[in-house]
Amino acid sequence: MSEQSRRGRKPAKPYRRPKKDPVRILAFDALRAVDERDAYANLVLPPLLRKAREKGDFDARDAALATELVYGTLRRQGTYDAVIAACVDRPLREVDPPVLDVLGLGAHQLLGTRIPSHAAVSATVELARVVLGDGRAKFVNAVLRKVAQDDLDGWIAKVAPPYDEDPEDHLAVVHSHPRWVVSALWDSLGGGRAGIEELLAADNERPRVTLVARPGRATTEELLREEAAEPGRWSPYAVRLAEGGEPGAVEAVREGRAGVQDEGSQLVALALANAPLEGPDARWLDGCAGPGGKAALLAALAAERGAALLASEKQPHRAGLVAKALAGNPGPYQVIAADGTRPPWRPGSFDRVLVDVPCTGLGALRRRPEARWRRRPEDLDNFAPLQRALLRTALDSVRVGGVVGYATCSPHLAETRAVVADVLKQYPDTELIDARPLLPGVPALGEGPDIQLWPHLHGTDAMYLALIRKTAG
Repeated sequence: MSEQSRRGRKPAKPYRRPKKDPVRILAFDALRAVDERDAYANLVLPPLLRKAREKGDFDARDAALATELVYGTLRRQGTYDAVIAACVDRPLREVDPPVLDVLGLGAHQLLGTRIPSHAAVSATVELARVVLGDGRAKFVNAVLRKVAQDDLDGWIAKVAPPYDEDPEDHLAVVHSHPRWVVSALWDSLGGGRAGIEELLAADNERPRVTLVARPGRATTEELLREEAAEPGRWSPYAVRLAEGGEPGAVEAVREGRAGVQDEGSQLVALALANAPLEGPDARWLDGCAGPGGKAALLAALAAERGAALLASEKQPHRAGLVAKALAGNPGPYQVIAADGTRPPWRPGSFDRVLVDVPCTGLGALRRRPEARWRRRPEDLDNFAPLQRALLRTALDSVRVGGVVGYATCSPHLAETRAVVADVLKQYPDTELIDARPLLPGVPALGEGPDIQLWPHLHGTDAMYLALIRKTAG
């Protein structure tokens, strides 16, 4: 009998090497990149998945699970943080970020998937042993066992304040949005509980990939040959891939004849292209062209009419992306790197001008869920001067009788109607065009004359567009 056994202690268990789970390790790596480098998951994840497939570690089911773990954890981060906070004995800010990422992955498996509780805890603890070490893995195990004691509805009842006492904070916890974003979106919708609940829920749904068939280069009929693809709801050039569809596998996308583009962005370009003009229609400008989706569609539409597009983008590397998107366009175009607030072209040079201005991106939270946690209210003040300057330049750049489109991928009133109203005070010789008739068949566009698209109403990003005609010089 050993000395240890004579003293009544159990023999120490032999050390067991943690099992490496490629799917969860990849998901953890993606979350760390989002946190450490301010990266976007939709840019980080594809190359990680591609590398894993090339190594032979992944099949389609593995890729689908890794994608669900990353996006699900990011989308429901606010809810999961509230649950985890109730299960630890210190403020979350005192928990190391890598540990929080592992806990978030575990919470999502427990509360947001059908993975059995014991498997979710076991797999996450094994992940913690690999990426954090045995000591912190014990902490992860203890926290997740507490999380596993209830389901999502039960936890929300415990950690979310009652709606009647604090509606904004209730919705923030239930639907995993920062409180200030809930408040801003609610204001943009114009009030009412049903609408804001539907919008916040839509932000947490993973959108299907939408393609655009660039006119003169591809057709929707060609794209619809893809397995389980279906036409878009509103744009005649839109095709939605099956859930989990890989756009890189589509020949027309690889060749640049089609591209990935949300249907809301397509509608903005179409509305500007279809706006009534007085006089010639030969020169078009995209004044904020990067990364090139709208520019490619506008260039193709312009080519059908014998018009030319100038695509301008301030950042040279983004101008390169625009040039790549427009390569092969059937009509004349030019891509330049230029500051849209100090343009190299003469005033009154263009018949149609689009400025899709830099903004908070609150309209694209379905596709970039991490943006909701990255943005702050003060970002609005940072964007405001640039948004107004770009709209002023656009109005200076269009000729009398021409049309300007002011667009944002944000429904926040400070980035939409407030900007347009402020700038038009300085341009009395302009008029707003009712944009709603330019999108026939699209319902619920608002009171006009501008339009606001919504994820829960249109299945698009929350794109905003105001069309302005210059009536005198």
